[in-house]
Amino acid sequence: MNSARRPRRLTVAIAATALAGLVATLAACSSDDAQATTKPSGASAEQAPELRLGYFANLTHAVPLVGVADGTFQKDLGSTKLSTQIFNAGPEAVEALFAGAIDATFVGPNPAINAFSKSDGKAVRIIAGATSGGAQLVVRDGIDSPADLKGTTLATPQLGNTQDVALRAWLSDQGLKTSLTGGASDVNIAPQENSQTLDLFKAGEVDGAWLPEPWASRLVVDAGAHVLVDEKDLWPQGDFVTTHLIVSTDYLEKYPATVKHLLEAESQTVDWISQNSDAAKTKANEAIEKLSDKALSQDVLDRAWGNLRITLDPIASSLQTSADHGVAAGTSKETDLHGIYDLTLLNEVLKADGQEPVSDAGLGQGA
Repeated sequence: MNSARRPRRLTVAIAATALAGLVATLAACSSDDAQATTKPSGASAEQAPELRLGYFANLTHAVPLVGVADGTFQKDLGSTKLSTQIFNAGPEAVEALFAGAIDATFVGPNPAINAFSKSDGKAVRIIAGATSGGAQLVVRDGIDSPADLKGTTLATPQLGNTQDVALRAWLSDQGLKTSLTGGASDVNIAPQENSQTLDLFKAGEVDGAWLPEPWASRLVVDAGAHVLVDEKDLWPQGDFVTTHLIVSTDYLEKYPATVKHLLEAESQTVDWISQNSDAAKTKANEAIEKLSDKALSQDVLDRAWGNLRITLDPIASSLQTSADHGVAAGTSKETDLHGIYDLTLLNEVLKADGQEPVSDAGLGQGA
């Protein structure tokens, strides 16, 4: 990489049990110490011995896919050992963070919001963006309108993950009922592994899915699905956060210098991707093949990559709407998001690169 920088079939009952477990795990964090803010740059020169980072084998996680695989993340972390763990969806990654198995993770907005809410705003901070776009509701032939969805089964990556929330909220807007507990519903939602969704869709056992890339494209290209809803069409200017980077507040407090190095690595990777799009999607596909033992076909790769926008901007202006969707979907409670962002270190990195700072939309530290 050029180092120069620019100036998922599960039943609804099982899914409900999974949500209860997640809520219990998150709630355990509410006894943590009082909310803290990032130390000023240079307040601690101590480097963490290790940084344990989570991400997914999805193109919406192209930044860590590329930056970890080509060594940029480890190089910028210096003497800090980089360890990684791969997850299927956000709630799973958040559980790992609260269990102390990882220190930071790339994740979607709704799991981050739930983590912040259930820990009374103490456990996590959003410190950077990564991806906008790249999520679609894709369905079988014969489904051409919301009304056609009544009586169908649709898949999502995990109960309470960002696409699960988006689907439930959108269905509610269409006047279609869903259930978290197996009760009466117009549409059955079956959270499951993304690879399982592809197999079950091919077998005719699910009728569609709201998925991140490359899985939406895999259902379209490999299994004959068509797009019913492109999520970007539901947002102003088509811009919304799909993936951002969160970190344990304890880790951020203790090792701000290490976190800043992580952000420098992310910035360098985002810059390289923006300048080398074709090479970047190839590298991301190579990383996916290594992690999942199967590369994406060129048709899937091209279609999926074209639906993404890689960006350090966390698009904070979209977060409250994502939170509102979670409340409407019944997967989270209404919460005050003030303090969820700490973009101090990111904006220091951007300033050093001659770039404009990014906004926390009034949801940052001290807001």
